[in-house]
Amino acid sequence: MKFDVNILRYLDKDTWRVLVATEMGMKNHEIVPVQLINAIAGLKRGGGFKHIKELLKHKLVHHENKEYDGYRLTPLGYDFLALKAFVNRGSIVGVGRKIGVGKESDVYEVVDGEGRQMALKLHRLGRTSFRDVKSKRDYLGKRTQYNWLYLSRLAAMKEHQFMVALYEYGFPVPEPIDANRHAVLMSVVRGAPLRQIRDPDNPGEIYRDCMKNIVKLAKHGLVHCDYNEFNLMLNEKKKLIIIDFPQMISTNHPNAEELFWRDVKCLHRFFVRHWDYRAEDDPMGEPDPDFKAVVAESIPSQAIDVQLRASGFTKNQEKE
Repeated sequence: MKFDVNILRYLDKDTWRVLVATEMGMKNHEIVPVQLINAIAGLKRGGGFKHIKELLKHKLVHHENKEYDGYRLTPLGYDFLALKAFVNRGSIVGVGRKIGVGKESDVYEVVDGEGRQMALKLHRLGRTSFRDVKSKRDYLGKRTQYNWLYLSRLAAMKEHQFMVALYEYGFPVPEPIDANRHAVLMSVVRGAPLRQIRDPDNPGEIYRDCMKNIVKLAKHGLVHCDYNEFNLMLNEKKKLIIIDFPQMISTNHPNAEELFWRDVKCLHRFFVRHWDYRAEDDPMGEPDPDFKAVVAESIPSQAIDVQLRASGFTKNQEKE
């Protein structure tokens, strides 16, 4: 799917109000009744029909009439709500090709008013399995009712918060630029994920850099939980870049040590299988980090998990 940014200009103010009203109605309805859309949009009875027709033409909403007459946002409709917010702020003026796709996100190349190229990541949680999302992302808490809008918006918020904090603390992550709804705007990483790199000149150096950052994360109170060859990249200067971290947890999470070691072992397997590199055979290699020792060296004033209320941190820690 390619964005037609011109649609933003075609839709009038009242049509946008109807689209926003549909979004608001979906907080409590899977399918939003027409009467509720009109009420939220502040339109007279029947006044929203021509605007809904326009939204249907551009596939921004979908019509359902099984139990009652109503509409729901399509993923494209949600994309355009976020895109319009970015355009109104001046963050984006054009959208280019899709540069990445995964089970839970799509990434597009975009440009701002100065011609700077950036990456727009659109979260798609629930695209494969709501149950799988719930099991992997326990920041959903005890909430049992959720739809893909809520899941995707929450994931984007988490990722942007983590990215801002990590960037400020000097971690090798993309530069965060803006966020809205399920979308995160960031600098483009020119390079490739580790899984696409066949024969690097310096696998040992890459391995040590990976381990250094996994330790640094823990010292700042965080476990990545998905630290693998898909979410670790080398940029054009052969420097490591960490991506995709809305699932990160606090080192105080009950499962933190287990997940920390899972990340470490994942690195082991990848480097052995794909690059035939074993740290124990490298004269410059170092022993695996000790989770408890690393956490003991953490500095409370730099605890990102507490600052961002990462999953697993306690209220007592916040008071401390």
